[in-house]
Amino acid sequence: MAAHRKPRQRSAGGNTARTAWTIALAGAATATGFDGTGHAEPQLTPAQVKAKVDKLYQEAEAATEKYNGAKEQADEGRQRIRNLQDQAARKTEKLNSAREALGSMAAAQYRDGGLDPALQLALSEDPDRYLDGAEFAERAGNRQASSVASVRKQLREIEQLRGAAHVELTSLKSRQAELKRHKKTITGKLDSARDLLTRLTAEEQARLDDRATRSSTGARDALSSPGSATAQAPNARAAAAVSYAYAKLGSPYVWGATGPNAFDCSGLTQAAYREAGVSLPRTTYAQIDAGRRVSRSELRPGDLVFFYSGISHVGLYIGNGQMIHAPNPSAPVRVAPLDEMPFAGATRVA
Repeated sequence: MAAHRKPRQRSAGGNTARTAWTIALAGAATATGFDGTGHAEPQLTPAQVKAKVDKLYQEAEAATEKYNGAKEQADEGRQRIRNLQDQAARKTEKLNSAREALGSMAAAQYRDGGLDPALQLALSEDPDRYLDGAEFAERAGNRQASSVASVRKQLREIEQLRGAAHVELTSLKSRQAELKRHKKTITGKLDSARDLLTRLTAEEQARLDDRATRSSTGARDALSSPGSATAQAPNARAAAAVSYAYAKLGSPYVWGATGPNAFDCSGLTQAAYREAGVSLPRTTYAQIDAGRRVSRSELRPGDLVFFYSGISHVGLYIGNGQMIHAPNPSAPVRVAPLDEMPFAGATRVA
């Protein structure tokens, strides 16, 4: 028979030491990046910073266009609510006049010895009770029945208008919540971009700014004057839009802005064509469908040129492979080559 061995005793101290070591390793692992927040990010080169910032700006602009769309819908909803309220007020005024006429009729009946039940219902302060009991109108004379039926119709119309206004108000609240979400996304992206730029030295930031300025100036100098662009425009409206865009060179980029002193990308193109007497939608993804699509080889000054797969950026073509656009918060309205961003399509709106 095999001898029974006593189980080997483990050292309490050794066990504690191993546990402490395991915890330390786990803590170190957590601190070194399982959640990406416990250690310093590697030092980025200026080029890497610029690439990340450009990506954040592009994402912020996509969110800006969604914000613009939601704001446009919210503004239209507010206008519809005002229109419904105006209609309800006018119909209520008309209803009050009709009820006053019925009141005069009721007073005459009362003097003659009684008040018809249909008139009692029509003069009631409870429209639902009146509508539920409208069959009493049949008991009135022809003239009374016609008057009561008119009041009944007006009450229904007012209730319908109030119901439509309630639906619009619910939709407006949804749009306002959507605006809040998009605004949070935009400000978050822009804050991240600013944080990245602060990692650069003043000299590195100056080099990036100087490179962008030279690119813009060189593109602008390639065109002798706005006249050369307007002369090639397909019509007077396109030429007027180009002239407006030239006049706004150097204006700051502000998301959600439509001029006259600051713009986002679709705000600039909308303002340019508004000056030319053409009404454009507010967003890039609506503007691309606002006119006739043209190929890149067919471009003429005044055409709208769009970028990125989500159609999140737009500029105004001015000829010679160049456009005027509002780039992002790091740069004002300026001239730039079409190849600066991935081309997605073009539209001729005038």
